[in-house]
Amino acid sequence: MTPTTVDSPAFAERYRVIQSRDRRFDGQFVTAVRSTGIYCRPSCPARTPNEANVAFYATSAAAHEAGFRACKRCLPEAAPGSPLWDVRGDVAARAMRLIADGVVDREGVPGLARRLGYSSRHLTRLLHAELGAGPLALARAHRAHTARALLVGTDLSSADVAFSSGFSSIRQFTETIGEVFGMPPRELRARRSRSAGAEVSAGEIDLALPIRGPIDTVGLFGWMRAHAIPGVEVGDDRSFARVVRLPGGPAWFEVRRADDGRLRLRARLAALADLGTLIARVRRLFDLDADPQAVDEELSRHPELAPAVAAIPGVRVPGAIDAHEMLLRAMIGQQISVASARTMQGRLAAELGQTVEVGPEAMTLFPEPAVIAERGLEVLRGPAARMRAIVEAAAALADGSLDLGPGDDGAAQRERLLAMRGIGPWTADYVRMRVLGDPDVLLPGDVAARAGAAALGLPSDPTGFTAWSERLAPWRSYAMAHYWYAAPVTQAWRSPAETAAAATVPRRRRRSDATPVDVVASAVTVERHAAGAVVPGDATAAVPGAVPAVDGSRGDPAAGVAVPAGSPTAAASRGSRAAADAVGSPAAAASRGSRTAAVPAGAGAATASRGFRTAVPRDSRAAAAPSPDPERESETPA
Repeated sequence: MTPTTVDSPAFAERYRVIQSRDRRFDGQFVTAVRSTGIYCRPSCPARTPNEANVAFYATSAAAHEAGFRACKRCLPEAAPGSPLWDVRGDVAARAMRLIADGVVDREGVPGLARRLGYSSRHLTRLLHAELGAGPLALARAHRAHTARALLVGTDLSSADVAFSSGFSSIRQFTETIGEVFGMPPRELRARRSRSAGAEVSAGEIDLALPIRGPIDTVGLFGWMRAHAIPGVEVGDDRSFARVVRLPGGPAWFEVRRADDGRLRLRARLAALADLGTLIARVRRLFDLDADPQAVDEELSRHPELAPAVAAIPGVRVPGAIDAHEMLLRAMIGQQISVASARTMQGRLAAELGQTVEVGPEAMTLFPEPAVIAERGLEVLRGPAARMRAIVEAAAALADGSLDLGPGDDGAAQRERLLAMRGIGPWTADYVRMRVLGDPDVLLPGDVAARAGAAALGLPSDPTGFTAWSERLAPWRSYAMAHYWYAAPVTQAWRSPAETAAAATVPRRRRRSDATPVDVVASAVTVERHAAGAVVPGDATAAVPGAVPAVDGSRGDPAAGVAVPAGSPTAAASRGSRAAADAVGSPAAAASRGSRTAAVPAGAGAATASRGFRTAVPRDSRAAAAPSPDPERESETPA
């Protein structure tokens, strides 16, 4: 890739950006100044250079390859990552996501090329053409970025910083820091603020996470809290913590909102070399490389959505800390409430997970796919076909016949998932949104999202919802977040933890509270696989709605029985083994033999099939409705 110079069409636009010192573009490109030999972030406070001396590069690695060094004043390596790697779905973007995850450090360029389906030589040529630097240079720049953050933000020794950042030797670390930043590591560390480097305890790392504001931390932490698996994760209004399995061993991390509004990461790792990988995954989990101002500006152009955007600026779409885990959690949560899904996932973790003490207290790692494939049927409860589908997916993940990760091609990933039993369109698209960070995913069958659209005065039938939302491309994933937050059933997510917890406690209802609900037969769409069996994988394409939370997924045809989209009544499938309930629909599920189903105002509708037992106390089953979790539709993302 050649740099953008004064005679390039895009030069004038980027030059206006550096004249205005617009922080929104930090991390999206760098400004190289020929007269000084340095490169800066767009918002650098230094005097704007003369046009004739400026060239723009897509990455800092490209600028460094061209002979420039980083500005000591604005430190471009400290900028948030580029949102383009999520917006773009091409090979270069996929490569950048994998490089950030540490693939080159662990597997080398051949490993990166193999994951992307190219030869090492072809991939190097492609990245040079697209980004101005090859994979080794891009990985080197990423290591320098991580090292700078550790030098400035922690009290780790230089040796620990070197190996935590992915360098193979202290000499390589020292030379790279000197070349990139124009100063040795000790001088870079001396420039930090006095309060920057205090660690909380021995062996614990505490550092700030660069972000582009604004950021909706209320929604982020509320989402995490609502889907936390007992024993694996814990969250409140200001923090989220969990244990995770990394290449070098288990790790514990906590993300919290500091008093100054910034996000900070605390971590304890079995292997310091995993730190760069952990930071990259946490950033994806919290969607920290997004460009919220660009998203908000585009969504606000539409009067119908503008009030929602103004009320919740900087909304983010949660990602996935582990792609394999997310798929299994999503499938476990199909067709049951968020609370029931969390209970089942917690039971699975307690029975099959590994307890580790890497953090402040013992916590449990989510079970590995191989363990779930071998023993999952001993622990999981629910329709037999759905349980078999979960175990089959775990087996495919364990033996490598199915692999998911941030470097996947979106279309190919979707095709692979749809070919599996128990997975339908809603699940496949939801995984694409969460694992790949695709900013332009719409889930037309998502009942909770459509309920939110109705609350905003927008079309809520699947066809109208889809047609109206087309104008929001390429930011429809963020529109989905606004739809979900507008749904009446998700309001507890944005409430204080105590209020949210109280709201989930069922009360014994008086007879006068009950509202009879007519039970009607629903049109049923069933996906039959080669074996001819109905697989309750995702709930039905008609109802994919809420974000797959840890509870049920409805809406993917693979689920077996579909509830008509938008139907205000409960669907009952007499005699069918699997019934998909519409997440967030306004009626309660009724099973054969029940006279009426009473539903609290705003409760979601559910369907029940003969013989299907839910994990709800007997005396409150009639009143229990599937949690309106946007994650529940066809999966159980947490």
